[in-house]
Amino acid sequence: MGVQYEVRGPVAVLTLANPPVNGLGHDTRVALAAGVGRAVADAAVTALVITGAGKAFSGGADIKEFGTPKSMAEPNLLSLILLLEACPKPVVAAIHSVCMGGGLELALGAHYRVAAPGTSVALPEVKLGLSPGAGGTQRLPRVLDVETALNMIISGEPVKSEVLAGMPGQKLFHKLIEGDLLDGACAFAAEVGAKPGPHPRVRDLSARHANADAYFGFARNMVKGMAKNLPAPPKCVDAVEAAVKRSFDDGMRFERETFVSLMFTPESKALRHAFFGERAAAKIPDVSEDTPKRRVDKVAVIGAGTMGGGITMNFLNAGIPVVMLETKPEALERGVATIRKNYDAQVKKGKLKQDKLDARMALLSTTLNYADIADADLVIEAVFEELGVKEGVFKTLDEVMKRGAILATNTSTLDVNVIAGFTKRPQDVIGTHFFSPAHVMKLLEVVRGEKTAKDVLATVMALAKTLRKTAVVSGVCDGFIGNRMIEQYGRQGGFLLEEGCTPEQVDKAIEKWGMAMGPFRMGDLAGNDIGWAIRKRRYLEKPHMRYSKTADLLCEMGRYGQKTGAGWYDYPAGKRDAIPSQAVVAMIEKHRADLGITPRKISDEEIVHRLVYALVNEGAKILEEGIASKASDIDMVYLTGYGFPLFRGGPMCYADQQGLFNVVQTMKGFAANPLDDDTFWQPAPLLAKLAAESRTFT
Repeated sequence: MGVQYEVRGPVAVLTLANPPVNGLGHDTRVALAAGVGRAVADAAVTALVITGAGKAFSGGADIKEFGTPKSMAEPNLLSLILLLEACPKPVVAAIHSVCMGGGLELALGAHYRVAAPGTSVALPEVKLGLSPGAGGTQRLPRVLDVETALNMIISGEPVKSEVLAGMPGQKLFHKLIEGDLLDGACAFAAEVGAKPGPHPRVRDLSARHANADAYFGFARNMVKGMAKNLPAPPKCVDAVEAAVKRSFDDGMRFERETFVSLMFTPESKALRHAFFGERAAAKIPDVSEDTPKRRVDKVAVIGAGTMGGGITMNFLNAGIPVVMLETKPEALERGVATIRKNYDAQVKKGKLKQDKLDARMALLSTTLNYADIADADLVIEAVFEELGVKEGVFKTLDEVMKRGAILATNTSTLDVNVIAGFTKRPQDVIGTHFFSPAHVMKLLEVVRGEKTAKDVLATVMALAKTLRKTAVVSGVCDGFIGNRMIEQYGRQGGFLLEEGCTPEQVDKAIEKWGMAMGPFRMGDLAGNDIGWAIRKRRYLEKPHMRYSKTADLLCEMGRYGQKTGAGWYDYPAGKRDAIPSQAVVAMIEKHRADLGITPRKISDEEIVHRLVYALVNEGAKILEEGIASKASDIDMVYLTGYGFPLFRGGPMCYADQQGLFNVVQTMKGFAANPLDDDTFWQPAPLLAKLAAESRTFT
C-alpha cells in the first residue's frame, strides 16, 4: 500500500498503489509526498508523472477516515495539492479508468493533466451529503465552463474524459492519449520538463460567467426542487459562486468551512452510513470472501406472472439465459408478451436500443415440461404464495433437477426451512425474495435456511451483484426482515385511525417526513386483501396480538386497493391518483363510535414516531434473534426496498441519531396510551440494554 517510485529517463513516475481504487488515505499521502521530495532532489529528473495502479487513477479520499484525526493528519490532501502546485519541476497527472473526488482534486493540483479515453471523471461528494473539500469547487470551474462544473458537482455523476476534452475552451486536459497512457504521459512530461518554468497552475485561471447573478439564482431554485431535505447541493452552489466572485484563497476558505459544516450534519452521517451499509451487506460473518462459488450459466424460473417475469428480466439484462416454465401455454404467452412490452417501453423512452432488446429476448426460452429445466444451475420458483403449491413445485424440482443445482424460493413470508424439507437436498435450498416490480426494485432479501450450504449463500450473494441488486441476508422468520417490520408499521397506522386520524392525515405526515409512501397508500398499491389474509392467519396463530378492525372492514367492503379502483382511497378509472374517500371516513367514524372512542387531534410528530419507532423496536428484536447480523442490514432493506428516506439513513440509523434513551422514553409514553398496544411498546431487550449503556445500534 502506498506509492511505487520509478525513473524513466528524465521522468519520475509515482504510481498510487492502494487497492482497490487507490484511495488517498494517510499512508498513501505520506508516501506520495515523500516521492515528490525524492524526485525534486534528483538532478537527473526534470518532470514527474503521477498515475494509479490497476483499474483506477484514484477514487478519492478514504472515507473510512472521515471525521477521524487521520483525515486531516499532515500531509492532508490540501497540503499535498499545495506541494504539487509549488513543485519546481512540472507535475503531470496521467489519469485513467476512474478519477473521482479527491483523486480529481489531486489531479487539478498538478501542472498538467493527460487522460486515457473512457475515464470516468466526477466529484461525487454530494452523494455523501458533502461538498468537495480540497479545492474541487474552486478549481473545476476554472478549467471547465462554470455551468458544466456546477452540474458535475451538484449531481455527483461521472462524465467521460473524451466528452470533457471535447468541450470548447476546456483546460482540464492538456492531451487525450490513445494507446499506452504511461508511455504517452512520460513523453509529454519529458517535453514540458525541457521547457523553462513557471508551469501553469489552475489557481491562476479565472472562473467567469456572463450573467452570474441570474445564473446562480436559477441554480438555487433548481437545486431546491431537485434536492429537497439535502443541505449539500445548495451549499455546492454557494461554493461555486464563490469561485466566480471571490479570490481563489477566499473561495478555498469558504469551501473548507462549507465542507466541515456539512460533515457533521445528520444528513451526511446518514448518507455515509448508507454508503458503508451497502458494502457491509455483502459481508457475512461466517462465510469468507474466498468461499468457492457454484457456476450459474443457465437459470430456470417457475411462473410467468408479474413476479416471475420481473425476475426473468433481471437475468436477461445480465446476459444469462433463462427458461421460463408454466403449466398452461396461455400463461407463458402472457408472460413473454409482458416482458417484451416492458422492453419496448424502454426502447421508446430511449433507455434501450433495439439490438439489445433482441439480444435479451433471444436468451429467453419457455417450456411446459419440468424435464426441460433439469440442466439449469439455478431455479427460482415464483408461484402462488401458498405452502401446498410450493410443496408440489419443490418435490418435483427435487426429482428432476441435476445434482448441485440451487433451488430458490421467492416466498415473501413462508418458512424456507419447511420448503427445504420438501426436498432431499435442503443444503441446496435458499430464499430469494425479490421485490415488485422485480426488474426495477434494488433490494433482494436472501433468506438463509438452517441447512443452506455456505457455497450456495456465497453464490447467490455474488449473483445479486451481477444483477445489480443490493442483497441482504436474512434468517428464517415470518416475513423475514422487511415484511416482519412493516406489519408493525401498518398496525400502528390502524390504531391511529381509531384514535382520530384519517388515512390521508397519516400518509401525509409520514410522506412529508420523507417516506416515499404512507401505510395506507402502500396498502392500496400492494393489495389490501394480502394483509387481510395475513391477519386471518394471525388471529388463529397469535390471538393475543391486537389489530385495528378498520382494515378488515375495508376489505369486507370489497375495497382491495388500486386493482379494484377503491381501497383506503378512491382511484378514478385509468388513474392512480389517491382521492380521499368519504365512504372510508364514514366507516372509520362508525367503527370509532361502536368502540366508544372520542377522536382526538394527533400531531404529525406523534404519527411519525409511532410509525418509525414501531419499525425500530421490531428491528431490535430481529437483531437480537440473529435474523439480521447487523443493524445496517436492516437499514439497507428499508432504504432499497421500502422507500425509507435516504437522508435519514434507515430506521436503526435514525433511532441512533435521535438517541436510544430518547426513543425508549417516547415509547414508554406510547405504552401508556390505553388505545395502543402497550405490550408492543415494551422496548426490545437489546434496545433497552443499548439505551441504558448509552450505546447505539450502528
